[in-house]
Amino acid sequence: MSSSLQLLNPKAESLRRQAALQVNIAAAQGLQQVLETNLGPKGTLKMLVDGAGNIKLTKDGKVLLNEMQIQHPTAVMIARAASAQDEITGDGTTTVVLLVGELLKQAERFISEGVHPRIITDGFEIARKETLKLLDNFKLAKNDLDRELLLQVARSSLSTKVNNEVSEVLTPIVTDAVLSVQNENSLDLHMVEIMSMQHESAKNSELVKGLVLDHGARHPDMPKHIKNAHVLILNVSLEYEKTEVNSGFFYSSAEQRDKLVQSERKFVDDKLKKIVDLKNEVCGLDSDKGFVVINQKGIDPMSLDVLAKHNIFALRRAKRRNMERLQLVTGGEAQNSVDDLTPEVLGFSGYVYEETIGEEKFTYVTENENPKSVTILIKGATNHALNQTKDAVRDGLRAVANVIKDKSVIPGAGAFFISAHDQLLKNLSNLSKGKTKTGIQAFAESLLVIPKTLVKNSGFDALDVLTECQDELGEDRIIGIDLNSGESCDPTIEGIWDSFRVIRNAVTSAVGISSNLLLCDELLKAGRSSLKEGGGQPQGGMPGMPGIPGQ
Repeated sequence: MSSSLQLLNPKAESLRRQAALQVNIAAAQGLQQVLETNLGPKGTLKMLVDGAGNIKLTKDGKVLLNEMQIQHPTAVMIARAASAQDEITGDGTTTVVLLVGELLKQAERFISEGVHPRIITDGFEIARKETLKLLDNFKLAKNDLDRELLLQVARSSLSTKVNNEVSEVLTPIVTDAVLSVQNENSLDLHMVEIMSMQHESAKNSELVKGLVLDHGARHPDMPKHIKNAHVLILNVSLEYEKTEVNSGFFYSSAEQRDKLVQSERKFVDDKLKKIVDLKNEVCGLDSDKGFVVINQKGIDPMSLDVLAKHNIFALRRAKRRNMERLQLVTGGEAQNSVDDLTPEVLGFSGYVYEETIGEEKFTYVTENENPKSVTILIKGATNHALNQTKDAVRDGLRAVANVIKDKSVIPGAGAFFISAHDQLLKNLSNLSKGKTKTGIQAFAESLLVIPKTLVKNSGFDALDVLTECQDELGEDRIIGIDLNSGESCDPTIEGIWDSFRVIRNAVTSAVGISSNLLLCDELLKAGRSSLKEGGGQPQGGMPGMPGIPGQ
């Protein structure tokens, strides 16, 4: 009896490993099937509906992975790793999911023939290193980045997120926004404010070379249009404030009460007097000049009255994040006190005006001299349209910024994946001997999932188009896919570009995830309850999963 149990144990262990592998592969391919139809400019949309009935239409991989309810642990792991790709590089989430799914699918073919997963993952690692070398040779260095090339980069990114009409509108907006905030040594995309306005359509979106604040003046007598405005940026309270500790004032007559009110009011009035004096100093009697106060803290109604009488436009409760941007836009310095106000601390803006749309007010700080912060004003009729455009703009900004940082571009339209597949198979004998070749072969075949999916989403026959491209691929030629005609094309002439760091990170992440999943031989339910008292033996696997112990 004992000998028969010993014979059965290895078989049971083998079945357990096979079941765990099948579950991982099924989860990766399931996620791949959900996302593959979104890839590329011809990809379709997904509709997300939450518990409250809110609707979001999107084809952005990161948005889908973050907001879909994914319960399978393997799929959750892939989704998190792919989302990290977007946080690092700004794009390539769908690419990572497709590569992981295809790597596991190709690996399964060899595993079913008896090849050990460790040998395949070793082949993956060799292929990854060789692919990154090919990527370094494939990139086109661009030390002199002109606006036209950056427009093509932005268009390539945006066209995969929104339709052509909207992408043509957003392309110059995104490109000029990045160029505006670019400094010699740094590029901070946080200095690009993205503001939504539920009004008109996405085609009416615009770039404001300044700042747009989502509130207006709180006094009807204040001027609404100020030319040649001196801007005072404040973080000073211009209102009565309650004490931080419990305190009380006692008076025995009305005269004493009036004195108390006057003394409290005088404290605020002294601050206002210093602001008014500064306004008179810089503007004088010149009616062509204006004065604007933008305060992070509150301004009470009596203070607003005083400022309105002196023709000063004042905003209160400005957002903290906009205070730094205001300084970069107007050239002023934020002040935490009114005691040492001088004309040198003031910023300048050519035109400050207030606009009312429905019940909402917006204040524009525009016509600035060399602003280092800008606002992208996104318009749309519905919330889901605004969200879709906003996600696209964020990806477009990152795409342009990546090219500026890398000082290089990669020809797009699937060109690199077709070329890398061809080179890996040609150099197969030089790269490895023995069984590890199977891992390199699986990797090379997996790379074709990107061009295949692009062609399929465009409505053409993937095998025919891909075969034509491979036939035309020469040593000195770069071949991509024209998604409009279903024929091969030169993406450098068509102006289709990919980001170097996006592809580099996508390949590295996909190999890391798929290798871990292939080497995972059992799924166990974690937690204290899964361990027997006094022993370290697990009580079973993931319940409810086919083929896993503990079901």
